[in-house]
Amino acid sequence: MGRAGSDLALHFNPRFESHGDARIIICNSLQGGEWGEEQREPDFPFQQGQDAKICISFDAQELTVVLSGEQQLTFPNRLGLEAIEFFSVEGDFRVKSIKFK
Repeated sequence: MGRAGSDLALHFNPRFESHGDARIIICNSLQGGEWGEEQREPDFPFQQGQDAKICISFDAQELTVVLSGEQQLTFPNRLGLEAIEFFSVEGDFRVKSIKFK
């Protein structure tokens, strides 16, 4: 999510097993096509084939991701965005609903 595909305030990537990682959440930002420093979260609440609820809130300073109503992750808003213009989901993940407030 961000300004465009080459400017992402948050790239949220839970990895069951990918790129040499297993059961870890990778978060990063992409600015002008350049990746920032990865933040790796080893507390992995997801189970393959089960539903998961992910809530994202943000302001110009930080983004907060709440997973299944319990685990909370906080990341800097490196782009300083106050509005999101681009949202994309890729991979083996199916979105059932999206709600904006």
